[in-house]
Amino acid sequence: MYLDQNMWRPVSDALQGESAVGGKERDAAEQLAEWVRSRRIVLPASAGHYHETTKWSLADKRYRLGLTILQLSRGWQMRDPLQVRRDEIGGMFRCWLGKADDARPASAFTLAPNSLHSPSRLVPYSPPADFSADDAFRLAALTSASAYIDVMLDAERVEPGAEPGWVQANQQFSDWLDAQKWDSQQKRRSIDAFLFADLRRELAEGAHAAGLSQQELQQWSQKQPMEGFSALPATGLYREMLHNRHLNRGTRWERNDLTDMVYLSCAAGYADFVVCERHMREPLERGVRRLGLPTKVFRRLSEAVAALGDALEQQAPNSGARTEREAEAPGSG
Repeated sequence: MYLDQNMWRPVSDALQGESAVGGKERDAAEQLAEWVRSRRIVLPASAGHYHETTKWSLADKRYRLGLTILQLSRGWQMRDPLQVRRDEIGGMFRCWLGKADDARPASAFTLAPNSLHSPSRLVPYSPPADFSADDAFRLAALTSASAYIDVMLDAERVEPGAEPGWVQANQQFSDWLDAQKWDSQQKRRSIDAFLFADLRRELAEGAHAAGLSQQELQQWSQKQPMEGFSALPATGLYREMLHNRHLNRGTRWERNDLTDMVYLSCAAGYADFVVCERHMREPLERGVRRLGLPTKVFRRLSEAVAALGDALEQQAPNSGARTEREAEAPGSG
């Protein structure tokens, strides 16, 4: 199960005994924590959680929230969504060449160190060259975990940066699209062109890594290339959310929207359950339906926990615990 940032706060408050959390949501948070402790479910953290938590101005609440996320995630991380996107795009090109049968990476959730950020955004610590492979892995894992804990629990907040330029770009595009007297299919093609331009670097790098020649890339680009995104869980969902937002007349873009869309589309592409706020739940759920994904999307924690409880009852006893232990085995993700 993946919790959006705004869902972690009531979980933290409930487990800390805050009176503001209602009875149903408090019970749901306590049940969720019990399932985590008994290793029946995985509740991963993401770089988005770190980004949102560390800039919170209330130091005591920020610390408690960060501690709750660290304790309940138990080392499980959602891989950098931008890296998952690159992996999917590379897989899409390999499938197009007939070199692979499935464009999806093995998993978006892992215990591997240094997974919150891709190598293109973070240079991880490198153990000494004379260490054995096992010792090097242990040191890298310990360094990664220690760094993440220190960042999350630091006494000083991380100051928010300037408003990203993508907000203005998307707002201008939405306003322009609203003024066009087109049907929805014409507008969808225009949104695809907007997205294609935004992903041109990832597409070029993915095509090169897959071994496409310049002629093959031209052939691919002439055959409705964006239609292939429907087979990519995270990237396909991001595309669907982008369509939904831009097709909705009068959409106002806020600075957190891109972060929400990137992380929620990745989570919903690979998780069984996702809980998020209403304004993102609706486009996410529509995208899940259009792509035929099995993910269940909820707005309230209590509703998600009830559905998760039903799913756990249908499993064989302790199957969730076995699944987690298998995932912790060397070479697994």
